[in-house]
Amino acid sequence: QVQLVESGGGLVQAGGSLRLSCAASGRTFSRFVTGWFRQAPGKEREFVAAITRNGGSTYYADSVKGRFTISRDNSKNTLYLQMNSLKPEDTAIYYCAADCNSGSYYYTGCYHYWGQGTQVTVSS
Repeated sequence: QVQLVESGGGLVQAGGSLRLSCAASGRTFSRFVTGWFRQAPGKEREFVAAITRNGGSTYYADSVKGRFTISRDNSKNTLYLQMNSLKPEDTAIYYCAADCNSGSYYYTGCYHYWGQGTQVTVSS
C-alpha cells in the first residue's frame, strides 16, 4: 500500500507561482510512474503532467505546457509540480497519482494510488 500526501497549495494572484509537493510512503515510489491531475468545480478530473520512474521523460497537458514543470526526487519519495505564470483557469484541486502500468498516463483509471488533493486558487 502506498499513501500520497500533497502540500503546497494556496491562494495566488494571476501570474504568480506555486510549488506543489507529494510525499509518498513506502519504499516502492521509485518503481512508479507518477502524475498530477486537477479537478475544477463542476468539471471532470483532468490530466496535468506525468513523469516516468527515473524522471527521464515527462508529459504535459497542452494547457500547462511551458508553464508547469513536473519533477521527482526518488531519494526523498517526493513528487513535485512547479507552476509558473498561473492563470485563473488553473484554479482547481490538484491530486498526485502513482502506479500507472500502461502508457495511458493521461488517464485517471491507469493509476492505483491517489492523494487527498490540495486546493490551488488563482485570483485575477
